[in-house]
Amino acid sequence: MPHSAPEHPPAPRPEPRAGKRSPGSPGSPGSPARFLTPYARLLAVPGAAAFTLAGLLARLPMGMLSISAIIMIADRRGSYALAGAVTATGLAATAVVAPLTARLVDRHGQARIAVPAVLLAVAGSLALLLCVRYGAPDWTLFAAYAATATTPNTGGMARARWAHLLGGGPDGEGPDEDPGEDPGEDPDGRRNGEAARHTANSFEQALDELCFVLGPVLAGLLCAALFPEAGTLTGAVLLLAGTLLFAAQRRTEPPVAPRGGHSRTAAPPLVAGLSPLLAVFLATGAVFGSLEVVTVAYADELGHRSAAGAVLALQAVGSGAAGLVFGTLRLAAGTAAVRRRLVVCAGAMTVLMALPLLTAAGGGGLFLLAPALLVAGMATAPAMVTGMTLVQRLTPVVRLNEGMTLIVTVLLGGIAAGSAAGGWTAEHLGGPWGYTVPPAAAALATVTAALGAYRARRR
Repeated sequence: MPHSAPEHPPAPRPEPRAGKRSPGSPGSPGSPARFLTPYARLLAVPGAAAFTLAGLLARLPMGMLSISAIIMIADRRGSYALAGAVTATGLAATAVVAPLTARLVDRHGQARIAVPAVLLAVAGSLALLLCVRYGAPDWTLFAAYAATATTPNTGGMARARWAHLLGGGPDGEGPDEDPGEDPGEDPDGRRNGEAARHTANSFEQALDELCFVLGPVLAGLLCAALFPEAGTLTGAVLLLAGTLLFAAQRRTEPPVAPRGGHSRTAAPPLVAGLSPLLAVFLATGAVFGSLEVVTVAYADELGHRSAAGAVLALQAVGSGAAGLVFGTLRLAAGTAAVRRRLVVCAGAMTVLMALPLLTAAGGGGLFLLAPALLVAGMATAPAMVTGMTLVQRLTPVVRLNEGMTLIVTVLLGGIAAGSAAGGWTAEHLGGPWGYTVPPAAAALATVTAALGAYRARRR
């Protein structure tokens, strides 16, 4: 497939060292220009800004469609139980279908698969809207929402594009597995490429957080101000338009693997070192799921349920801000270094997730819980960014989108499990006790990451 941009543009080079600068000068360590420089260089890669904006448009509905479906079904059918069951069915269908869709994307190309997949998903959303609106039998809601499981993983496809543009491994041939390398002896080009991929992963994580902050707010406003189906309708339109625009950016699309190359590589779950990482993401998902349910339950217990969304948004804001800062750091390269960093990030998440527990247990109320969640969120993005970086290093390039989609699917499973555990704890033991679940899940992620690093070192 021809590309108007080079397949591997040179990675950004570090600025030459100069003499001392004043704190306010553009190149000083604490200046805004210094902070934004890595991201400006990233978006200066030919075609990067175009697929980033299109991808953001396509990803915004991921924070809209679920909450929109719940509001729409609950309003028209008068049952939160039915609404929850329908969205849970969609999540289960996504866990099965999403990795298969990603496998087809890796095998046949992003544009060739994403376009028909998004058409089917949008048709499912519109069918759900019509069934709810015109009183179709309940079983039709389950069937329609299950069809949305073909929604392409735009975030995974965007990360695959960055890996392609910035170099996904040695010579672009496969995963960068180098457990014994010394980061200090890397050539400059290799270190710069590693730094650029780290910045790209941080940038993508910040975009994910932005979508999860804006999506539910936009959905709620549309459904309340217009009509109950407005959120689902808007989300479907944005998903279709964004995905079509993203697929149209052909010059940054990763090339399709040579015929037979895909089948010669191991499936992501069989890749050495990836199975423990799946467990880490499962536990991390449980952190997210439990934190959301417990916060809603705790706010309801205090008589301020309507404020739960705003309080939870602060956690996403803290995560997104920390992800952007994390992306500017120059970190040690090498798979072994990334594994160690994942253990540290997961450990930091465990410590910071104890802050909401201490605040709620001390009777601080929502006034003190809000800043506690803001600080607690600052550990989640670095852990996610580091985990995604490790996925890219371990997964064969020809199956990269499949590997990242599998990670997202596992994360969704963890969110569901965490929601159930957090809800049970909050209901039976009280709201403050529910906050024991997020740090416990984070501790499990830390232990699993440490065991994975130890096993890889022994291997």
